[in-house]
Amino acid sequence: MSASGSTKVIVIALGANLGIAVAKFVGAFISGSASLLAEGIHSVVDCTNQVLLLVGEKRSRKRPTASHPLGYGRESFFWSFVVAILLFSMGGLFAIYEGAHKITDPHEVTNPGLALGILIFGILLEGYSFLACLKEVRKRDPGMPIWNWYRRTTRAGLLVIFTEDLGALVGLTLAAGCIGLSWALHDPMWDALGSILIGVLLVVLAVVLSVEVKSLIIGEAPARDYRHEVETITREYLPGAKILNFIALKTGDNEVMLSIKIHPGKIQKVTHLIEAFNQIEDRIGERFPEIKWKFLEPDDREDIY
Repeated sequence: MSASGSTKVIVIALGANLGIAVAKFVGAFISGSASLLAEGIHSVVDCTNQVLLLVGEKRSRKRPTASHPLGYGRESFFWSFVVAILLFSMGGLFAIYEGAHKITDPHEVTNPGLALGILIFGILLEGYSFLACLKEVRKRDPGMPIWNWYRRTTRAGLLVIFTEDLGALVGLTLAAGCIGLSWALHDPMWDALGSILIGVLLVVLAVVLSVEVKSLIIGEAPARDYRHEVETITREYLPGAKILNFIALKTGDNEVMLSIKIHPGKIQKVTHLIEAFNQIEDRIGERFPEIKWKFLEPDDREDIY
């Protein structure tokens, strides 16, 4: 996914959440609904997260420096991890606290019709944001099952937006259901329970997201297996060559580093070997634009890890 595509999805999500947050807080103030207040906090956290993602997107595109020779691509991973922490603490724990408080001091939802109308409005806006996110996922990885994409993608910003939008849709549905039950049964405990359920949902999503992003920060292989195609390219210029060690590592959103040990086959002149390696690197770059860093080393033995 291009940087512009990622930024567009984040901006759409930010716009949707700003509108939803205002509506939710107005509705929570008028109706006294704990579920709606929890959803309002959820939207504020999402807005904060999206601003942080935009910061990460911008910083990850900084040029390499002497102190960061592989660039700043992993900045997007770091800010996505910060987002997961905020989702857990500011979003999930606060919603659980608010629900528990309402259980000890319950109040009727005074204007449930307004609250439900705002939630339906929120579902429509979040649905639009989620579809834009899903479209971007399908554009880059058509046909890949969503769970496989979620586990293997390098696009941390898109991963966060997908998680937040999905969580928002489920949370809005929970809030609407619990407010509806509270209204129908004249029991404010359902509204309080809705706030707690939304909090639990956010905590679960934050944990899942943090596990995925942690894997990216530590260093994770890309979903695509480049080895066979790179070996084919290598043998075009060094017919007797054999790849001994092959390491591919995600270094940012849609950025990959490649480190290869190659047995060149029969004895080669140094000048011929240098020329062949340069041609191999050029072809790899043309074939796989996402492979930003390429390190090729001639050797006659394989490293054992």
